Amino acid sequence: MRKFLQYALNRVVITALLVLLQIGFFLTVLLQWGNYYVWVSMVLRFITFWAVVYIIWKPNNPAVKLAWVVPILIFPLFGGVFYLFFGHVIVPRKLRDSMERTDKQVRKSLVQDEKILEELKGENQATANLSGYITSYGATPVWDQTASAYFADGKPWWESLIKDLEKAEHFIFLEFFIMKEGKMWDTILEILERKVKAGVEVRLIYDDIGCAFLLPKRYDRIMEKKGIKCVSFNRLVPFLSLVLNNRDHRKIVVVDGRVAYTGGINLSDEYINLEHPYGEYWKDTGIRIEGKAVWNFTVMFLQMWNMSRYTEEDYRRYHEDSAKVPEADGYVQPYMDTPFDDETLGENVYLNMIGAAKRYIWIYTPYLVTDNEMITALKLAAKRGVDVRIVTPGVPDKKFVYWLTQSNYQNLIGAGVRIFQYQPGFIHAKCVLSDDESATVGTINFDYRSFYHHFECGVYLYRARAIEKLKEDMVDTFAVCEEITMEWCKKKFVKTNIVGPLLKLLSPLM
Repeated sequence: MRKFLQYALNRVVITALLVLLQIGFFLTVLLQWGNYYVWVSMVLRFITFWAVVYIIWKPNNPAVKLAWVVPILIFPLFGGVFYLFFGHVIVPRKLRDSMERTDKQVRKSLVQDEKILEELKGENQATANLSGYITSYGATPVWDQTASAYFADGKPWWESLIKDLEKAEHFIFLEFFIMKEGKMWDTILEILERKVKAGVEVRLIYDDIGCAFLLPKRYDRIMEKKGIKCVSFNRLVPFLSLVLNNRDHRKIVVVDGRVAYTGGINLSDEYINLEHPYGEYWKDTGIRIEGKAVWNFTVMFLQMWNMSRYTEEDYRRYHEDSAKVPEADGYVQPYMDTPFDDETLGENVYLNMIGAAKRYIWIYTPYLVTDNEMITALKLAAKRGVDVRIVTPGVPDKKFVYWLTQSNYQNLIGAGVRIFQYQPGFIHAKCVLSDDESATVGTINFDYRSFYHHFECGVYLYRARAIEKLKEDMVDTFAVCEEITMEWCKKKFVKTNIVGPLLKLLSPLM
């Protein structure tokens, strides 16, 4: 009963009910206007017509267009109205102005050292081209003099983070999609409270929907009372929202501008295997960087902070100019992606890596619900002799998404791609490794939500020490996976050949 009340009184449930009430009110009004039904119907059909025209006109992925056009045409009266509220991203003017201001500040603060880029060109032109693309379209430069450490599990990542938080002297920035009260977060919170009392500036951003069932209502106010500056990103409100679909899926920690962390790991006990909601083991990965490239993460966090609070500040006062920088450890480039532009940077980084791979491209992803461009790139890589391997979960967290993921297996396996399902449980990691030389570790799933709807981030690596550790982890992971075969797909015929393809029509909306 207590659990039922917890969910029933949750603001997500309440908001959903309020939205349904608004829709019901809308329908009731239409029924009352029975004498004007013809005119109302004409107006709604006019909206639907222009919604379809607009969708076709937009330079979007064709699969995304199809996913919207089909339900709109099935429900011609309300399809257009539904798209206006949930499909078409209208950025409010105040937020748009804030974005433009912060973007100018980002580009002013993050300037590419052309000498580093020229050195990278001398080592690998294709890698330099990709880094140049990230710098041009993501405003995040590539750096040398940065040490990197890869974590194959959430617990050592957390333990390392705790040590760095204890050393903080000036500021701590945290940004997460999911936070939940428990040992992992409570341990960190205790350190943050002590640091605030010692004069350290602490800022926290959490996604309001990501934490809706996990944190008390108005948790940001609770944090502010403790002296922790806090933003609840894109707050859930009990009305139809035009930007509710765009979430902050990033995971970032910056300590004193000296070290930074990211990866798939959120602040909840399942990420360090104190809880087991899906199978016996939750596998996730993360990365720690130290040195010049940390500045990218500092600016990325400050942009999100100032965009959310509609404020401006001098980023340079958080820049670490210490003469003590790590020895050169390859090239490191933290990057970000935003849903408020026309550049699917996160997906394009993956596509570039797949296209440039010569010997192998290995991938961790919890979801494989992606567009035709990605599927084609993976198949072409396999057909030209590249060893393409993808690790997906053996235990699902979302059944429909799990079936969608599996519906792609037969097509990929037929082209020579090798699929491995992680048997101990759920794998939440988002990593790509290529040819022992380049890799990316971050928050970006192989799905439409990460590529099109969410704020995301990652770290692109070239000849960095973390790459060797990532490869060792992947080799060990293959050993505990089940490799999927054509025979396996045939045995799962209903899910892979009937249910999955039907769900694909709506996959960009999931």
